[in-house]
Amino acid sequence: MIDQTHVEALYDCDVIDNKGEKIGSVKRVWLEDGTGKPMWAEVHTGLFGMKESFVPIQQGQVAGGAITVPVSKQQVKDSPSMHTADDHMTDEEQDALYRHYGMIPQAKTGEHDRLDGRQAAGQRRQEAGAQQGRHERRAADDSAEVTLSEERLDVGTRNVEAGRVRLVKHTVTEQRNITVPVTHEEVRVVREPVQGDAARTGKAFADEQAEVTLHREEPVVQKRTEATERVRLEKEAVTEQRDVKGEVRKERVEVERDDEPRSRR
Repeated sequence: MIDQTHVEALYDCDVIDNKGEKIGSVKRVWLEDGTGKPMWAEVHTGLFGMKESFVPIQQGQVAGGAITVPVSKQQVKDSPSMHTADDHMTDEEQDALYRHYGMIPQAKTGEHDRLDGRQAAGQRRQEAGAQQGRHERRAADDSAEVTLSEERLDVGTRNVEAGRVRLVKHTVTEQRNITVPVTHEEVRVVREPVQGDAARTGKAFADEQAEVTLHREEPVVQKRTEATERVRLEKEAVTEQRDVKGEVRKERVEVERDDEPRSRR
C-alpha cells in the first residue's frame, strides 16, 4: 500500500501496468484532501509523452524505483480527460475515474489536491520543523544547552612528481697495460771434434760460410667490441614517516552565574 511516506519517491518514477509494461512517468501526485493519502498519479503518456493521464495508485506497489499498478496500459490510455481547475479534483471527476477503472469509490471526503513530490517533501519538512520547534519550546523551561564544535585534521596523501632519473651512455678512453710473453731465437756456437770419415769430407783451406735464420715474436694489438652488461632503471616504493602540523580550532564553554564570580569549565 502506498502512503504519505512514498510521495517523494514517486516523483518522476516509472509506472508499470499489471502486465509489466511501462505506462509512463509520474509528474504529479494527487492527495486526498484532509487525510493527505496518495490517490492518483498524473502520468505523461502518448506520443512524446504529451498526454497526461490519471492512474490509481491506492493499491500500487513501489519497488526498484518504479510503481506497479493493478490496471493495464490500455486502460490508462483510454482514461477520461480531466479538466481540473485550481489544482483541485471534484468528487464528480473522481467518480468518473473510478467508473472507468471499475473500482469501488471510497467515501467522499471532498476535493482532492494536486501535489508533486517536491511539494510533499517541503510540506513534510515544514511539519517536522514545526513539531521540533514545539518540542524545543517545551524543553526550554527544563534545561538549556549549547552545541560545541571542534575542527579536526584529515590527513591524506597525494601523488606528486619528485624528480626524473635517466640513463645516459657515453664513451671514455683509458690506457690498458698488458704484459705479453714473446719468444725470439738466438744462436750459440757449438764445437765438437770430427772423427772418422767425416774428417776427409771437408775442403781444406777453402773459404766457406754457413747461416741460419733467426725468428722472434712481436706483440700484435687488435680491438674487438663485445657487450659486457645491461643496465636498467627500476622503481620501488619506499614508505617513510612524515610529521604533519596544522592548526585546529575548538570551542569551549564558560558558565556564568549572576550570584558568584565567573568560573570556567
